[in-house]
Amino acid sequence: MPIKRLLSKNEEIIIKWKKFVMDEILDSEGIRNVIAASWKRSRDYKINPFIEDVSVRLDEAELKKRYKEFTPLLDTAKPFMDSIYKIVKDTDFIIRLIDKDGYVLEHIGEEKLINMYYSLGLCDGYNVKEEVIGTNAIGIALLTGEPIQVVGGEHYLQEYHKLTSSACPIKDKSGNILGVLSITGSYELVHPHTLGMVVAAAEAIEKELKLAEYTNELKIMNERFYQITESISEGIIRVDNKGIIMSINRFARKMLSYSEADILGKDFKILLDANNRADIIRGIISGRVYEEEEVYFKTRVGRKKTCIANITPIKSGGNNSGGVVITFRETKVVHSLVNKIVGANAKFTFSDILGKSEAINNAIRLASISAKTSTTILLQGESGTGKEMFAQAIHNESDRRGYPFVFLNCGAIPRELVSSELFGYIEGAFTGAKRGGHPGKFELADGGTIFLDEIGDMPLDAQVSLLRVLEDKKVVRVGGHDVMPIDVRVIAATNKDLKKEVELGNFRRDLFYRINVMPIYTPTLRERKEDIKLFIDHFIDKFCKSTGKNIKSIGQSFYKGMANYNWPGNVRELQNAVQRIINMVDNNSVLTSKDLPAYIKSKEASEDIGKKRQLLTLDEIEKTYISKTIQDCGGNIAAASKVLGIGRTTMYRKMRKYGIEGI
Repeated sequence: MPIKRLLSKNEEIIIKWKKFVMDEILDSEGIRNVIAASWKRSRDYKINPFIEDVSVRLDEAELKKRYKEFTPLLDTAKPFMDSIYKIVKDTDFIIRLIDKDGYVLEHIGEEKLINMYYSLGLCDGYNVKEEVIGTNAIGIALLTGEPIQVVGGEHYLQEYHKLTSSACPIKDKSGNILGVLSITGSYELVHPHTLGMVVAAAEAIEKELKLAEYTNELKIMNERFYQITESISEGIIRVDNKGIIMSINRFARKMLSYSEADILGKDFKILLDANNRADIIRGIISGRVYEEEEVYFKTRVGRKKTCIANITPIKSGGNNSGGVVITFRETKVVHSLVNKIVGANAKFTFSDILGKSEAINNAIRLASISAKTSTTILLQGESGTGKEMFAQAIHNESDRRGYPFVFLNCGAIPRELVSSELFGYIEGAFTGAKRGGHPGKFELADGGTIFLDEIGDMPLDAQVSLLRVLEDKKVVRVGGHDVMPIDVRVIAATNKDLKKEVELGNFRRDLFYRINVMPIYTPTLRERKEDIKLFIDHFIDKFCKSTGKNIKSIGQSFYKGMANYNWPGNVRELQNAVQRIINMVDNNSVLTSKDLPAYIKSKEASEDIGKKRQLLTLDEIEKTYISKTIQDCGGNIAAASKVLGIGRTTMYRKMRKYGIEGI
């Protein structure tokens, strides 16, 4: 389940929890039966859901007595806890072993995390039974004898809402509960694999306890550990200090196209691409630790796999004689996760696009149809008509919605950097290139959509590379030779007449026909004047909420004045104008034409253009509006570019084009 959906579900549960603990009303819809029953028991125990620490704890003497009583369980479970910790290390998880009476006997985890949650009973000696702290995974496991994962708001104590715990009981051969094994961490890190790891480890502990008298104890433990590593969605390889592969999990075998029989006992070199083979081998021999570094693996058929890897030496007898453990994931998978976390995704849908006019409805209809395909889309329209909004809506309507939406403004970055931004670069490709190189937008968008805004401003050399990517669906980083296959849907946008740019030699004809597969025109505000009132009401409501102001009413003269203006900057300009008006007027004002900005009140620009519309070219109209806007803004180029809805770099370029001087 996606992280966002889990967070949303947790918020819904917390709302129902508050209703239960405050109003004693249980809305059980969406609440698991086992959790609802535990909430009721917790209330019957008269537990205060708002306490901030766990009060029941053994003193040192009592704890030592328990250690002695449960020595067989502790000695058997500790190696498995250590094994799990190697897998989840640095991921903010705490592993605990609890006895049959609910007391914590052993815990492993990051010291800062343990200190942070010290008062919540995560350390040795604390009692975490349901009767003491209410609903929690360990308490339910002790009561039911079944494994369970309790997430965030499902806990009875409010302080536990920030945590998720997975717990599995450990039983003897007669089925009696000896204790519980648990993993606890932030509720945002919840994953079904976590419970699977606990269950597998708990079962392994039970086996070890049952077979403690036999000499194959180590073999059983290794088998359990093997099952755990086999279930992990990450490649894991263990290499001895001579570079020989000792173990490789299912995920790694599948990614690299090897069977276990084919790879065990072989030299690790055969899995490494020539580009970084020597460096990796030297690092393994020297005991160097690799953390989140790019490593190039090679599959059985010779295909290159770019991965993010961690290489950790295995300490043995105080040195690195135990070899190393390599954990890795494909770079594109890591990039996809990072994109989601940092916001490289689309937030708008077609329902967010305002308008009832025929022009906008036709555009939405065509865009919605296009979203169902994987063809390249070209959005054409003036600045401020919502091309990026359309691009995001198309992405969210498509079957790529769960993958990245990556944006690049081709006109907003230096021409010499366009190719490296699009396709990435290798280390040393140019002066200032980052160590290890850097992925391009196409790599980051793999599986999803890339939105190339202002594609008409893309340099010709980059156009050649883009055409090759569109045709071959492969990327080569700047300065490199390795070919990386990618699966990306391209949405391009421009406010230029690309056919004219082709005739002028500024845009490649073959690229134009390649991206013009599904052209969609985003109408100007002048072409949908019936929507202006809708936008005015929407933006007034939006900015009143953000500023805390109230508008008593809006006069018809205000609507008329706004409608009479030609809006060269389209919806973006209208939004800026409304924001300026709301900032300037007093609270509880009645908006009339007197509140309109001076450049909107003046009808000269719109009237002059109206009279000359049949005589002027598009460039002449654009030049007139730019000149007039600069004049109305008192020569402030930044303000004028904001009103027109274009970037300052684009503004200066157009001023040079038309010979317009600043005032």
